[in-house]
Amino acid sequence: MSENALKAEKSAGVQEEDLLRANLYEFLATLLRVEPSDEVVLQVTELSGDDTPIGQASSTLAHLAQKMDATSVRNEYVSLFIGVGRGELLPYCSYYLTGFLNEKPLAKLRQDMAAIGIARADGVKDPEDHIASLCDMMAGLIRGQFNRPFTLAEQASFFKKHISPWAGLFFNDLESAKNAVFYAPVGSIGKAFMDIESKSFDMELSG
Repeated sequence: MSENALKAEKSAGVQEEDLLRANLYEFLATLLRVEPSDEVVLQVTELSGDDTPIGQASSTLAHLAQKMDATSVRNEYVSLFIGVGRGELLPYCSYYLTGFLNEKPLAKLRQDMAAIGIARADGVKDPEDHIASLCDMMAGLIRGQFNRPFTLAEQASFFKKHISPWAGLFFNDLESAKNAVFYAPVGSIGKAFMDIESKSFDMELSG
């Protein structure tokens, strides 16, 4: 994100800490939505890390992006999420909570999307409870992109209903998936981030 865009969002009442949260949700969505482009893989090579779990996994991911060619990364994505018939993982809320696609968790999500004013994007074939779509929605709630700013309590409610019951398990599965090399540290980043968000929201709701 450019400095000007960051300033514009801060002036709209979004704190820098929350912008960093939104950026991480968008980063995960970008890597999990479709096979990453050459440009996305190149951007990943520029990640830097620190001693935190997310920072360490980010450093590992950047190293893998430097060592692997983009075609190999895309092939890995296909093996994990598309496959012949289906991939190794099915990154949908309904599947993780019920064992089937397009079940009650998706219907509940669609109700909340309608109440918030989130419309399904044109040309998107995946059900809305795909992990990438949910990460996009969280980023939008944080940034106030759906008609109005959403409070931390409102963000927490959406997260607790549609993401926390299953996303940590999904990212754990991704971290240890047999076909995951590039995507293993993506799983590590997502798992650590979901844990941080869950604990932060618990503190917010109990405060």
